[in-house]
Amino acid sequence: MRYKYVIVGGGMTADAAIEGLRQADPSGSIALVGSESHPPYNRPPLTKALWKGKPLDSVWRRTNRDGVDLRLGRTVTALDVRQKSVTDDQGTTYAWEKLLLATGGTPRRLDAGGGPGSAAARPAPDGGIIYYRTLDDYTRLRALTEQGRRFAVIGAGFIGSEIAAALAMNQKDVVMFFPGEGIGARVYPADLSQFLNGFYREKGVDVHPGQRVAAVTAEGDKTRVRTQSGLDVLVDGVVAGLGIEPNVGLARDAGLDAQNGIVVDDLLRTSHPDVHAAGDVAAFHNPALDRRIRVEHEDNANTMGKAAGRSMAGDRSPYHHLPFFYSDLFDLGYEAVGDLDPRLETFADWKQPYREGVVYYLQHGRVRGVLLWNTWEQVDAARRLIAEPGPHRPESLKGRLPAK
Repeated sequence: MRYKYVIVGGGMTADAAIEGLRQADPSGSIALVGSESHPPYNRPPLTKALWKGKPLDSVWRRTNRDGVDLRLGRTVTALDVRQKSVTDDQGTTYAWEKLLLATGGTPRRLDAGGGPGSAAARPAPDGGIIYYRTLDDYTRLRALTEQGRRFAVIGAGFIGSEIAAALAMNQKDVVMFFPGEGIGARVYPADLSQFLNGFYREKGVDVHPGQRVAAVTAEGDKTRVRTQSGLDVLVDGVVAGLGIEPNVGLARDAGLDAQNGIVVDDLLRTSHPDVHAAGDVAAFHNPALDRRIRVEHEDNANTMGKAAGRSMAGDRSPYHHLPFFYSDLFDLGYEAVGDLDPRLETFADWKQPYREGVVYYLQHGRVRGVLLWNTWEQVDAARRLIAEPGPHRPESLKGRLPAK
């Protein structure tokens, strides 16, 4: 089976690449090989809009895929860059002129010590934990919520914090376990993270920081969760959000440069000029931050996927986009851009403490990241600020955003 373009992966990045390809090459043959049985869909509603009453049909992407061969429910298991072919788990081989690796990532699972291990680590007995990422995961959890009332959430990052809020807003009793000191502690400054612990408790969530899960076991139609410190709860379902490992194995086995992600240049080409990579799995250099980054959020999936499609079809526009990300936490929400590392120097400019304001992340006099907490329509202004050489003193940033 021969195609001008083959896309490995069936998520948002892959779908955006089709749009980019069709903009630059309206007629070139395209095959998309994706491991999920569903056509491409938007992932953020799985922890947000669907729990707020949006219909399931709203997740489907509306990209025009006329003339695109969708090969769903198939996982590519081999890549031969010399022969310019890939082979899936059903034995079908696809020859290509240009290839896009949009392979995404695999959820980390609990390791034998109760902490988040690598995706390939030997899992502890998990009693049916939902490692939340896909539409099928949403469907499974939604079915459980129609019968059960009490749920455990393991992890307090993006997935954990969002799904805990979603379940609580659907009148479920939620208990959270996570090893860190506060919700979102790897992103937010310590005081904001601690505020969120209390905020979630006010919303009815039973928050347990500093807890590592030792065992999760099925007991009939219930599930028992035990922590290393001895806490023990019986629940109707367990959801884990422990982050993902980028799916670099296919690229690495083919001899492509893959470290924390598949390394690409500013045209999104890998170390083989006819193989591109984009989305969660791609590590790219961002000029504004002047370092290589890998971004696991919607804006990057859409923007980078589209750029990769155009690049495969001959467009030579460099990918210099600094992606933004966002989250909804009950009646709080934010948009953010850049490097949100709480180990950097932070300066909070609150209009109302912990309810509305801007948090700046600085290093060596430069703004490296901006958290727009319940502050909207300022992402482009934040990008411009990050691009400025500075130097900036923290106090000089007071009132800088929202931009007048």
